[in-house]
Amino acid sequence: MALKEINSHEEMLTHLSKQGKSYVLLYKNGSEASECSYKNISEAVNSMKDIHAMAADVSVVRDIHPVYQITSAPSLLVFNNGKFEKAIKGCNDNNYYKSLFENALFTAQAKDDGKPKKRVTVYTTPSCSWCNTLKTHLNVNGIRYTEIDVSRDQKAAEAMVRKSGQQGVPQTDINGTMIIGFDKVKINRLLGIQ
Repeated sequence: MALKEINSHEEMLTHLSKQGKSYVLLYKNGSEASECSYKNISEAVNSMKDIHAMAADVSVVRDIHPVYQITSAPSLLVFNNGKFEKAIKGCNDNNYYKSLFENALFTAQAKDDGKPKKRVTVYTTPSCSWCNTLKTHLNVNGIRYTEIDVSRDQKAAEAMVRKSGQQGVPQTDINGTMIIGFDKVKINRLLGIQ
């Protein structure tokens, strides 16, 4: 699935998914950062199914960025159920976008089995291989979680250190209990994974 080029805010609104996440890359043709972002997002989108992703060149399409108060390109706009959620600025690597899209797909596909849900937050960085192992383990076992990239969110990094006293990742907060690293036994016990 490729990035769909759009030509106006009105066209974007008609293509937004009414269920789940949609993404709109605002880029500026000829900008090195925009070309980097466009390439990496395209690769991430092409490697997955069911990603609603669009792109608009702000030097041609001038009616989107003012609506969402976007002042720099590239910016990836994230919509949830048709409503604007946030903007991710700059160029990130391919794995960052894949993780963003995979997490959104997983959340959309997770089934509500009637059991009370645990609040799970995973603190990660893009370069952490154990973080990916942990996220894969949670995904395989159908555990919904919120991922926070502490390399991009200084306040979240500080909050994580206050909770655990540790700076390393991955860290998992399960209903207020902090788990340092990928402690599979403890994670499985707290989440009821057999």
